[in-house]
Amino acid sequence: MARWLRPLVGALLLLEGAAALSFLHHRYEEMVQALFRVQSQCPYVTRIYSIGRSVEGRHLYVLEFSDYPGIHEPLEPEFKYVGNMHGNEVLGRELLLQLSEFLCEEYRRGNERITHLIHDTRIHIMPSMNPDGYEVAAKQGPDSNGYLTGRNNANGVDLNRNFPDLNTFMYYSGEISGPNHHIPLPDNWKSQVEPETLAVIQWISSYNFVLSANLHGGAVVANYPYDKSQDQRFRSHRRTVNTPTPDDKLFQKLAKTYSYAHGWMHRGWNCGDYFADGITNGASWYSLSKGMQDFNYLYTNCFEITLELSCNKFPPEEDLERQWMANREALVAFIEEVHQGIKGMVSDENNNGIAGAVISVQGISHDITSGDMGDYFRLLLPGTYTVTASAEGYQPQTVTTTVGPAAPSLVHFQLKQNVVRKPPERKASGTRTNNKALQKKVVPRATRRGTQR
Repeated sequence: MARWLRPLVGALLLLEGAAALSFLHHRYEEMVQALFRVQSQCPYVTRIYSIGRSVEGRHLYVLEFSDYPGIHEPLEPEFKYVGNMHGNEVLGRELLLQLSEFLCEEYRRGNERITHLIHDTRIHIMPSMNPDGYEVAAKQGPDSNGYLTGRNNANGVDLNRNFPDLNTFMYYSGEISGPNHHIPLPDNWKSQVEPETLAVIQWISSYNFVLSANLHGGAVVANYPYDKSQDQRFRSHRRTVNTPTPDDKLFQKLAKTYSYAHGWMHRGWNCGDYFADGITNGASWYSLSKGMQDFNYLYTNCFEITLELSCNKFPPEEDLERQWMANREALVAFIEEVHQGIKGMVSDENNNGIAGAVISVQGISHDITSGDMGDYFRLLLPGTYTVTASAEGYQPQTVTTTVGPAAPSLVHFQLKQNVVRKPPERKASGTRTNNKALQKKVVPRATRRGTQR
């Protein structure tokens, strides 16, 4: 199907019976009320939980959509949206509240597309990662809001420059053929991050997220890793050097999925900037250190992109409906991208799931691991791949599989345990006799005769 036609068909599927939504800016208490209202309207497919608190004690709430809320179902991928990381970039926050209400309403109406999406995906939506910063920005209002007012958290820290710097370690390890995946955190990392960052790191360590997007403002473009340039000779914040990941083509496809389903992102010319197809490699735009996007890719199994959604960081309320209509299909279509590539179970000979098994794809130097139940998810473009599953104490297994353009291919691995052969034990009986025989055997002939050298 032509690229321009797919978003149109998807949008038509969403138009029927679309609910009338309120387009307002939501302060913290109003945001919480909106989330709990959705949960009360769709109690059987939603759950609200908090991953922690902000500096000023506000909960970092997440709304989950699933046919079994609170439960990870084997072979069902985990997806997340994170909004309002910069407190004064508010459109993402409002779009995620609209998306939450929309998913609930369409599920209740029996929308087939949305029903399948909720039944086949565990969706986590965090409207605001920086509620303290938002309150500072909201006091100024859309009309007089400064470009940086409320951007940082209550401690004055930019949360998108606050994650452990795994890029530097990765670039160094690359020179010595080291890993660029599941890089361990430094010993003192907890003392170097803010409460909001700590909460998110613990969150993404607890869920086996497969795909993610974090929503920003100030430009209109879909940005993909790496955000930090490998060229360490230049320290300028605006240094631009294209720095692709091993999954560069896949990331470009993910970014284009959003940009072409968006009302105008794909056109390229927005906010005085031009980005071909409405997408960009992060470091090619400008180098960013300690960002959340790269951290997801280097520390977890999650592939994350950053969505810049509006020229105006704090758009007026009268613009919110237009922005929602421009982003609605894109938000849904991007979630659906989690269902591509390969997935399966890694188990032992007794069909017990093996957690932490490494899934390697020949030709792509970036591995992922199986979850606690032994299930894994590897996003891939259509093609034929040689895939290996390995785990400590087991013999690796390699298969060749073909990935199509639609649903993910199901590829299971059953690993055999390594056979450990113990050396033969000496018998206790006859040891003395054997020792005497050995001593007699090794006594030099000259010693027995007593005179010859």
